[in-house]
Amino acid sequence: MELAVVGSSEFVTGFRLAGIRKIFEVNNHVELEPTVKKVLEDRDIGILVLHGDDLSKLPEMLRNTINESVEPTVVTLGGSGQSSNLREKIKQSVGVDLWK
Repeated sequence: MELAVVGSSEFVTGFRLAGIRKIFEVNNHVELEPTVKKVLEDRDIGILVLHGDDLSKLPEMLRNTINESVEPTVVTLGGSGQSSNLREKIKQSVGVDLWK
């Protein structure tokens, strides 16, 4: 399974420098939705990283799909909206709370 990152050039730069190969740079909110849908359909991707503000720009149906997604697990970083709880995402994916 691979890690994928979707976001603006500023957001994905650090991931690119860290050697992440599946980088999807989007330049505006119009490109965001189809790119996220494409990544969600890729069976090779186990974790999708999004900026929290980008998640809030997606349509409600797609946000619900993302919140319920086990594979890939979607993790949001940064942003002014509510952030994803990594512990809860891992618990949802694995089925066990690894911190207990």
